[in-house]
This record gives sequence, structure tokens and C-alpha cells, in this order.
Amino acid sequence: MTDTAGTSTAVEAAPSEIANPSHLEYPAFLVNAPFSLSAEVPNNVWMEELAEGDREINRSRAMVQFLEVFSVLSAGALVYVLPTPRTTGLQDLVYTANLGIVPTHLPDVRDVIISNFTSEPRRGETQVGVDFFRSMGYRPAVSPFKFEGEADLKHLHGNVYIGGYGQRSQREAYEWMEREYDMRVVKVEMTDAHLYHLDCSIFPITEHATLVHTAAYSKADLAEMEKHTEVIDVPEAAAYSGICNSVRSGKTIINSSCLHDLKAGTDAYQEEKQKLDTLERIAGQQGFEVVLVNIDEYFKSGALLSCMVMHLNRFSYGLALM
Repeated sequence: MTDTAGTSTAVEAAPSEIANPSHLEYPAFLVNAPFSLSAEVPNNVWMEELAEGDREINRSRAMVQFLEVFSVLSAGALVYVLPTPRTTGLQDLVYTANLGIVPTHLPDVRDVIISNFTSEPRRGETQVGVDFFRSMGYRPAVSPFKFEGEADLKHLHGNVYIGGYGQRSQREAYEWMEREYDMRVVKVEMTDAHLYHLDCSIFPITEHATLVHTAAYSKADLAEMEKHTEVIDVPEAAAYSGICNSVRSGKTIINSSCLHDLKAGTDAYQEEKQKLDTLERIAGQQGFEVVLVNIDEYFKSGALLSCMVMHLNRFSYGLALM
């Protein structure tokens, strides 16, 4: 593996008899309770557009909303909670989707690729991820290039993934993964600062169909995507409102919404309503039900639901729907 300083270090292989959540025949996720959550350092355009006073986190409200997410997920999955170390400055540790990715296409799922963060306030999370996954019996390796986890790298099927570069992750990271992990990564360039991670504009809903805000990508990138998945287009307003920041657990699509806190008739209400109508329509066509959670306290970090959930396996994607 490569440590946070970029030097090569040896990692003991986990004993073969040790099981881990990635082998389970039901969904497994990793989350983190918001003990260290802060929006003090703005590190994305959504945060920069908020006044400093509007970014102050209500810790009690954030915890209540986290528990709602945990409750919904744990109703049909094993949900691990990443411990929060007594370390200052880990303002975004709660967003575990950025911590790394488990390449579940490998026959013996013990490897995990840990992020090498572009965002300065997040760089301390790398060692947290290495230590946690090593304690769980995985073989952690830190990407030698900038990479911000499964929020930028989505599994489609088999050994095929789609990876976004140009904002937080480097194209070279995916080329390294292809060499080291027998992966095929469809590399797509991201240019919209508001869609700064891939999960803001791309959501694989099944092994064969993917929600994509197609206007965010070049024709060449879209053509490459279409070789591997059915592309379901979603409009810009829905992408900005978080339609692609959904999480699939079993036959349920979970999405964040604060519709009931918005004033009917306002532009914000109409945009959120249109997003939900679009999601309900697509989910219904694919055979899913939709569950909504309100995590508006996390909007102060420029974050949405998928940011808070790291997949430890992809069991849900093997389930038949209709």
C-alpha cells in the first residue's frame, strides 16, 4: 500500500479464515455519527455560497437526522458505525462515501482502496480509514493519486466501474486501479463545480441502468457509458436537488428531501417536488419503492445522502426486482 506521505509500506494480509461484511449475503454499509461534523472550512462551492453564520451546524439536529438515516438503512442491512477518533479537524468524517471503495468484483473481497484527498480538511481521514479497515481484516491500500472514494467511483457490473475525474479525483488513479485490481474503469470528465463528486450526477440504480445528468458530460463520455449501461437522463434541477445522491438498499431507493419544510408555491418547493416526481416515476418503472429522509442540516456541508453511506458490499444489486 501507499501511506499518506506517499511512501510504500507493507500491510499484513488478513488471515483467510476471517470473514468481513463484504462477504455477507445481505447489504452492508459503513456510516459515521456526526461527532466531529463541522462546516467551519468551506471546501466546495455550495459552502462558499453560504454566509459563515448560515454554515453553523446544529449538532443535536444533525445527530437526530443521522439516527433517522441509520434506522432506515439498518431496517434491511448491516450498518457499521466508523468510530470517530479524538482528533480535531475531521469536519467531514461523517461523509464515509469519500473514505474509499471496496472493489467487490474481486473473488476474495478483502481489498479496500483508501482515498487520497484533494480537500485539505479531509486529509486526516486517510489514516482513519486505513486503521479501521485493517482492524476489520481487510487489506487497505491508499491510492497514490488523488481519489475521493466511491463518491467518485461507481460500480456498474462485473469488473466495470465508472469514475469521475477533473474535480477531486485524478484520471491516473483509475489507471492505477485498472493495473492493480483487474478493473475496467469508464473515465468521465466532470466540469461543473456544483456537481463536484460523481454521485451528484450519476447513480447506478440496477446492474443495467444508471441515472445520469447527461448535460454534464461530453458526447464521447456518454457514448462510452452507453456501451456498459442503459443511461436514464435526469434534468439539471433534479441533479442539483440530489436525485443521483440516492442509496439503494435491497428493493428500496432512499433519497433525502426536505419538501415538507419548504413553502408550497416557492421555486425551491417546485424544484424539490419535480425531483421527487421524477424519482418516483423512474423507481416505479424499475420496481422499487422510495423512502425519504430529511438531512437538511448536512446541506451546510454541501452534502447529500449518498455522501453519508459507504458500501461494504453490493448485494442489493444482485436482487431480482420484477
